[in-house]
Amino acid sequence: MIMDATENHYRDIVECQQDFLVKFSQEGRLLFVNSAYCEALGKSPEELVGSVFMPVTDERYADVVATQMTKLFRPPFACVVEQWIQTRKGMRCISWSARSILDKDKNVCSIVAAGRDVTSNKNEQKSLRKRDEELLLVLESGSQMYYSHTPDHCMAYVSPRIRTLLGCRSGEGKRVWTDFLTDNPANAAGLERTLRAITSGRREPPYRLEMVTGRGKQVWVEANEIPVVRNGKTVAIAGYLVDVTEKMHVEEGTAEAEVLFRGVREKEPETGSRSPFSAIRSIFSRDKAVEEEKSDLPDSPAKQH
Repeated sequence: MIMDATENHYRDIVECQQDFLVKFSQEGRLLFVNSAYCEALGKSPEELVGSVFMPVTDERYADVVATQMTKLFRPPFACVVEQWIQTRKGMRCISWSARSILDKDKNVCSIVAAGRDVTSNKNEQKSLRKRDEELLLVLESGSQMYYSHTPDHCMAYVSPRIRTLLGCRSGEGKRVWTDFLTDNPANAAGLERTLRAITSGRREPPYRLEMVTGRGKQVWVEANEIPVVRNGKTVAIAGYLVDVTEKMHVEEGTAEAEVLFRGVREKEPETGSRSPFSAIRSIFSRDKAVEEEKSDLPDSPAKQH
């Protein structure tokens, strides 16, 4: 009577489970299936017992499942596998947690497995991946190239465009970002602003850095970043870079031109303020005037004869 009561007790637990419960032999033949599994497949226990458990028709999954299930015959004698099966609700993804039953000699007698429908989770993950891809596309379409790094300057996230700009191999961008700095003295001011932001937890003004690519090329970037503060402590720095290499070249050229124009002004009499363009015109007009003066001179005696 006690054994019957215990057996009925466990039978109720097994049959009332919403998860799938099965038991199968070493050869993969089903020995037991609970009601939830039968209901999902739309088959009776008599139809399922004796059939092959987890038949995989897609070659992409067959190798993965087979590799995982070899763990059932050696320590730890357990594995977790996912299986897409045709049910009354259509194709569903079932996550199985299986464990072997061993005899006294540590030989596998049979295997029990509990399965749970994780299709909704899979679909949600797929939606999240799609959303992330769309968000990344939007972020990567602008001039800003996003990044984040830890307080000790180790890169946590690096935009694919930053890796392309710096000529990094896959994964190489996630290292200490200061490794990419040149010995240009201007970089010291930028590094100081980052350190102040980490210490104070307050945003610093944008700054420029000269960096070197994997091919040895120097590029200029403008960094605009903000500290991420939690519980009063800076846990990360997040921001974006803009490639200002061409802009720096233009600014350098403008500065050089200004020096040239300043020299022209100093050589001319003070007649009020003059624009750089008037200075250029004066250079060419002076040359033209000299030519005109030469043309007004009388011909030499030799030419007169």
